[in-house]
Amino acid sequence: MSRIGNNPVAIPEGVTVDVKDNVVTVKGKLGELTQNYDTVEIKVEDGNVLVTRSSDNKDQKAKHGLYRSLMHNMIEGVSKGWSKELELVGVGYRASNQGQKLDLALGFSHNIVLNVAPEVKIETISEKGKNPIIKLTSHDKQLVGQVAAKIRGFRRPEPYKGKGVKFVGEELRRKAGKSA
Repeated sequence: MSRIGNNPVAIPEGVTVDVKDNVVTVKGKLGELTQNYDTVEIKVEDGNVLVTRSSDNKDQKAKHGLYRSLMHNMIEGVSKGWSKELELVGVGYRASNQGQKLDLALGFSHNIVLNVAPEVKIETISEKGKNPIIKLTSHDKQLVGQVAAKIRGFRRPEPYKGKGVKFVGEELRRKAGKSA
């Protein structure tokens, strides 16, 4: 029995959910998202989205909670939006953006220039005495996570000094260095 899949997803005001031909379309003030689905049934009743399955076979049980979570993320995204913050820890690590181009100086011989999808808004915050922060916001949770993971992948935090690109609030497992 899927505990997550059985929970209905409430639809807030200003959000419309349309289900046609195994495609769910969610529209809100921040944008529009679509999602294909199969093996489960999705219905809109009384201001809630309900995800049900017809049998208990393995495929349907696996996708029951998945599609309910995707519906919740889509509805949350078009109404409130999603954001992730990345922190650059290290001497000389810098970030700046011009429109959708993110320019990163991460200790390599050259700067890394990343063209970010137009659905994601980028904001770089650089204050004197503090680590630079990159803030990503969008209505698509998957896209924000994917862009954040790509940026973090350029220079993962290392375990000795903690230098690298990390999420704000992320706890790193630190190792003790050599003892002389």
